[in-house]
Amino acid sequence: MAHHGLRFMFILAAGLLLLVHAVAADDFNIADNATAVKRGITLTPALNGINFPDPSVIRIGNEWWAFSTMSRYNGKRVHVPMAHTFDFNTWTSFGERDALPNLPNWVYPDAPAVWAPDVVQLGPGRFIMYYTAALKSNPKFHCLGIASASIVTGPYTPIGPDPWACPTAQGGAIDPAGYYDQASNTRWVVYKIDGNSLGRGGACNNMVQPIVSTPIMLQQVRVDNGFTKIGAPTTLIVNDPADGPYVEAPSLTRMPDGTYVLYYSSNCFVTPLYDVSYATSKNIRGPYRKFGGLIRTGKYGLTAPGGLDLAINGVHAVFHANWNGGRAMFTALIRGQGSQLQVYVKSS
Repeated sequence: MAHHGLRFMFILAAGLLLLVHAVAADDFNIADNATAVKRGITLTPALNGINFPDPSVIRIGNEWWAFSTMSRYNGKRVHVPMAHTFDFNTWTSFGERDALPNLPNWVYPDAPAVWAPDVVQLGPGRFIMYYTAALKSNPKFHCLGIASASIVTGPYTPIGPDPWACPTAQGGAIDPAGYYDQASNTRWVVYKIDGNSLGRGGACNNMVQPIVSTPIMLQQVRVDNGFTKIGAPTTLIVNDPADGPYVEAPSLTRMPDGTYVLYYSSNCFVTPLYDVSYATSKNIRGPYRKFGGLIRTGKYGLTAPGGLDLAINGVHAVFHANWNGGRAMFTALIRGQGSQLQVYVKSS
């Protein structure tokens, strides 16, 4: 393809120098020697903008696979839809093929509400999926499940008869994401306590005082199997007044200088305040310092962006935003040191 040149935007927000590069599809990996500035960047979604909410992404070799919240394809309910790309630019949907076709008995079968799956590789021929689903005994609550497969596309088989984590007294749990810390050879799972399911109304059921806490939790797991818990979970962040009804959709990574970055979304996803935010720490267990509004409504033509997930430490990322009545997947590259992050986004 022809080289289409570079377009750049510099934003100063929340004490963070955010350098955003919008680049042509054939120039998604680019040096940092920007010289031109152009505003009015508009992004286009992957997969031609089909509904692909809560995307997660994994890289195997030089290919990427993405997984999303339950949707329908040709009228068929697909618990965990999938997509694939060779170059992180052109994505192909797997359509009706379901990565998690069979659900465990603890899931409410009539409306399983399988949300926010995340896949990690434990080793050659060993993959584990973390996912959210509605609890059969009380569908008001969601809990976390785990499943395994020998290939990245599955089909994944649920592990055990019970949820992996199900704190119903606190509102349940959603949005699990696995993380392998190569520096310490340890494995972790971050997730959200779904306190707003116990809320008193308002936006996302949690804007009527007193606001219910929705902490982001960190659970260490055995490095060999990815699900046996080690010790008790640690609270990383909670929803402060600026976060509105909740913080959710966590994803953990480690930058080259050793800084841990916790990406998350704040405010209600049905409002324009929903965003991609982040927090940093020098210790995986915290304390974490929040930086708000990394990707917000109004930037690059997006509305209610959120749910950012990373494939490789600090590089390939996916997130979702409103598009044609659904939630489409968008892509980005993220690099940086400490709180100085550079976000590269592909332009139309």
